[in-house]
Amino acid sequence: MANAFDTEITETAEALIGPWRRPRQMLQAQTYDAHASIHDDATAQKLGFKGGTIEGPTHFSQFAPLGAKLWGQAWFESGCLSAHYRSVCYEGEEVQAILSKPLPGTSQCQIQMVKRDGTEVLRGTASIGDPHAATALEARLTELKPLANPVILRDVKVAHTGKRQAVRMAFDQNMGDLYPFSLRQKLAVITENSSYYSGADNPWDKPIIPMEMLSVLFQYRSKDDPLPTKGPAVGLFADQEIRLVKGPLFVGEEYEVEREVVALSGSRRTESAWVKTRVFDTAGAIVATMLLNMATLKDSYAPYEEEHRRLYGSAAR
Repeated sequence: MANAFDTEITETAEALIGPWRRPRQMLQAQTYDAHASIHDDATAQKLGFKGGTIEGPTHFSQFAPLGAKLWGQAWFESGCLSAHYRSVCYEGEEVQAILSKPLPGTSQCQIQMVKRDGTEVLRGTASIGDPHAATALEARLTELKPLANPVILRDVKVAHTGKRQAVRMAFDQNMGDLYPFSLRQKLAVITENSSYYSGADNPWDKPIIPMEMLSVLFQYRSKDDPLPTKGPAVGLFADQEIRLVKGPLFVGEEYEVEREVVALSGSRRTESAWVKTRVFDTAGAIVATMLLNMATLKDSYAPYEEEHRRLYGSAAR
């Protein structure tokens, strides 16, 4: 059986540290609401960013070798990454994944990703199984600033649950307008490749889907049953947790996903819908979950101020 990764990992008494990597941006052609996304240079620059941003879950791949070194096969079967995205990353920038070792007898630890200049890209937790402690985002959900006077999300309600949708990911399947590339194209540029992903040389005797591509799989048909948001507007992933319950998930296999709005929150610049995706195998068992904070930028919705004034009698603060 081959090792999952040949990534060079630095180990200290306190942490496992991955190598510096330059993640690739594959969403330049992404469209939703019939317009380009924040991963398009021109759209991002209009909103005050330097250019198209690297999609958050791309960074999850750099933590996979660290999780595998710490926990072995259990990482692929019940691993969880729970992250708050702190700053954007642009193509060409180098980033490094750091996993702080868990305390003895525990199965959860802190994670962090940083740029060369020390800028923190994300922070959160990694765990396996039931860690008997709140993940980074479970804790964050208890501390949210409630969404007051919503405009973009005014018709979205907590507990809104969408229809179950069938999804699958084959090697050469283009994943649509949201993800205009295939798994094979991703594996050609992924920061940490593995024989586990592209071959059968693993404990399950068939190719498994990388954790960063689980985000793609779970969101694949989300626009077929969208939330009743106002638009067009531009959103970004602000927080994301992917948890394997009965993993791994396999290339070419059929799954079903169901999405539920579990919280609404707001900030000066954004309105956020927190959506919990539950993923089922063909026998109806939950195999994975994802918690995603899709934060919509107020400034990207042209009539925001006008509609806020009409709805609430004052300008937005």
